Formats: sequence, structure tokens, C-alpha cells
Amino acid sequence: MSKERIEQLIHSKMNESSLIDTSIKGVQLFKITNSVRCSPAVYEPSVTAIVRGGKEAIVDGKKHVYDNSRYISCTMSMPIETGAPNCSPDDPLIGVYISLDTSLMTELTLELTSSAGSFRTPKNTSHSQGLSTALWDDDFTDALYRLLQLDKKTLDLAILEKSRLRELYYTILKGEAGNAFRSAFGVGNEIARSIEFLSSSLDQPVTIEEMADQIGMSRAVFHRKFKQATNMSPIQFVKSMRLNSAATKIAEGTNVNIAAMEVGYVSSSQFSREFKRMYGLSPKQWSQTQHQIV
Repeated sequence: MSKERIEQLIHSKMNESSLIDTSIKGVQLFKITNSVRCSPAVYEPSVTAIVRGGKEAIVDGKKHVYDNSRYISCTMSMPIETGAPNCSPDDPLIGVYISLDTSLMTELTLELTSSAGSFRTPKNTSHSQGLSTALWDDDFTDALYRLLQLDKKTLDLAILEKSRLRELYYTILKGEAGNAFRSAFGVGNEIARSIEFLSSSLDQPVTIEEMADQIGMSRAVFHRKFKQATNMSPIQFVKSMRLNSAATKIAEGTNVNIAAMEVGYVSSSQFSREFKRMYGLSPKQWSQTQHQIV
């Protein structure tokens, strides 16, 4: 099954630059025709597959570049910078964004673990639990195409949606990103749970001790395991998550002061200082220059 057929399917559903929802749970199609410089965002657990063009994602200063040879996997909420600086009308960015059903992924991960205790980790598998790229292989292509074929087919969708999502998730778990997903959704997923706790409490003054206590770890052990999983210290991660979340809200039209309060900042002046230190612009300056991208 060729990737060209997936591109043709996307072209049949959209002509202009846009991001559209499909009738499949968590699945969106996108086409970007203008250059978009990297800007802050927060990725939820997801997979992004590019069928044409190239895209960049930056986490803690490390750049991930991916195209139709590698899809990008995010196993937990992550503050990142993302963009498509090289795309144009002649060379657009076209792809699929899949927001993961975390309950289904957990169910499948535990089922796989119990059914295949001796499951071998594929060569070149990433050990990062946060953001990584994985080889786009034939199994992934077949599963993705079969899933997209369900769009707008009401009866097929009602009967086959969960099984086709399971099929796609299974190819991901078997691929290069599989170890990261099994770590985040299987037994021993403490760091993923602590990040989920943080993500639901951004408007509260959560401390590192509270995050460690919430999963029953000492601060020292938590700090070490957290950095192994995300390549950032807990303090760096919390600040990046809050500022990136605020930046996304501002880009969507939220008032700067309200956005600051919604991510836990009491002082608007402190928020502005830290925002400018991270992004080089004040919140108001930045809001006038940004275009959001998946």
C-alpha cells in the first residue's frame, strides 16, 4: 500500500490550506501552503504522519526533522516548538494528525505485554518517553490507509473504527517508537502519570515535591527518571509547559493577562519577563506574528 494513495485520499477531501476534522475519533487532516516558522505549542499524546513536505519540532533545543520517511510520536503532554519553515504553495505540507485515545492505547499496551512477555524491542528503538521519530514502515502505511478509508462511511465507522484504531496503534507499538509508548502507557508509567497530573493543574502552584509525592517517589529519584523521559529537568519542563500553553492560548485570541492566570502566573510582569526571555518577544508582540500549525 503506497503512501501516494494516502496523499490522494487527503487531496480528495481538501483543496486549500487548512486543518479539518474527520469522522474518525482523534484524526485530522492538514495542508499548509505557506512557510510557518517554529513557534511554541503543547503536544498531547499523538502521532503525526507527513505524506508530503517536511516539518520541524524542537524540544529542549534538540531539533527533530521528519517527512514521509519517519512519523513523529508524542507519548505524553510535551512543551515543544514546531513549524514548517520550508513549505510553499509548490511544496506544501500535507499529512495526518492522530490524537491518541489514551484508554485504548493503555488497554492495548497491557494486552500486548501480558500476551508477549518476551516481546523483543526493535532495533534502533528510541528510549525517550516524550517525543521521538519512528520509521514509517509498510505496516504503518497499510493500517493508516485502512483507517482513513472509514471517513464519512457511517456504518463502517460504527462497526470498524475501534478495530482499525487498534490495528494502527499495534503497528506503532511494534515499531521504533514502541518502547516509548509501552513505557508511557504500560506498567511503570509513573512519569507519564506525573505529567498528566501537571497538565491538569497548570493553574495551580504545583511543586516538584508534589509531583514526586503524587507517584510515590523521592525528589532525587523523580528528578533522575523525569529527565531520562523528557530530556528536561522537572523545573524546566513545568516552566516550558506553562509558557507554551499560554502562548497557544494567546495565539487563539485569549487576553494576555487571562492566559497568564490560566497557567498559574500570579504576576503579569513576571509572566511577561519569562515569556520574553524564552521567546525573544513580549506576549503582545509575539501574538501578532504567529500562525499555529499542527
